[in-house]
Amino acid sequence: MTVTETPGQRLLGLLRRPTFWVEWAAVVGLVLLVVLFTALDSTFLSMGNIRGMLLASAILTILVVGQAFVILTAGIDLSVASVMTFGAVMFGLSMTHGYGLLLSCLVALAAGAAFGLVNGVLVAKGRITDFIVTLGALSAASGVALILSDGRPVTVISAPLFDLSSGSVGPVPYTFIIALVIAVLAHVVLFKTKFGTHVLATGGSVEAAQATGIRTTRIKIAVYAISGSLAGVAAILLVARVGAAEPAANMTFLLNSVAAVVLGGVSLFGGKGSIRGPVFGAMLLTALSNGLTLLGVSQFYQPLAVGVVVVGAAFLTRFDK
Repeated sequence: MTVTETPGQRLLGLLRRPTFWVEWAAVVGLVLLVVLFTALDSTFLSMGNIRGMLLASAILTILVVGQAFVILTAGIDLSVASVMTFGAVMFGLSMTHGYGLLLSCLVALAAGAAFGLVNGVLVAKGRITDFIVTLGALSAASGVALILSDGRPVTVISAPLFDLSSGSVGPVPYTFIIALVIAVLAHVVLFKTKFGTHVLATGGSVEAAQATGIRTTRIKIAVYAISGSLAGVAAILLVARVGAAEPAANMTFLLNSVAAVVLGGVSLFGGKGSIRGPVFGAMLLTALSNGLTLLGVSQFYQPLAVGVVVVGAAFLTRFDK
């Protein structure tokens, strides 16, 4: 006699699977944070605060998408924050030299893509460890940004940029919409195209991927170029938000980009993960920081809280076999 499971039994069985918590840790964590912070401070879910959180998460979300592509190939990009800073400085200098908004945006994108391309070539063709290559790029990008700007912020005055940073559709800022569009396109590329299949295969096993005819060298170069290009996009949004190109890199973006990917269930060994998870991971980290600020918790404790959350997510990956 066949026993049919009830929806409740199926849900319970799903919740008992450790892999469920690996894949959905960021979503579950975000929901729990929203419930907790709303109970502790009623302004957490106010329209103004929601808009502020979405605005704050936009740049991180874009960086996280690029980082996810790299980690899906079992690599890591430690240079994203510095490359973003370099792109921002190049964008600012282009604007101050009268190149115009469109050309300046292309300069920022090209700057980011160039660093990403060099990283990819050194990792894939030079066979140098990704950690060393991107660590070197971190220092190089930071150094060049400081040299070109003489260590001073490059002020950018542009009405379209101001409109971009301040405009919204309801509570949803334009910058977050841009980040969301990039995330959706990345999801389509990863799961609906041959390139995405090759990315996952390369991360799963380089040898097996090569045996099936996948050009893993090109795939690795491509994912680093994607990461660098998205850092260039993030640079434009950063300048729009701040109103200046700051030459000092904010390493919080680097740490949080890796943390969000881990929270999103992407395997650090490559070959397994999604775009959805890291995006929710970015939103979770933003909500965590915002909620602690609302509660008056010192900023000194916020990195500790992020560290605890990330280690907890990394612990869950032990079960993702």
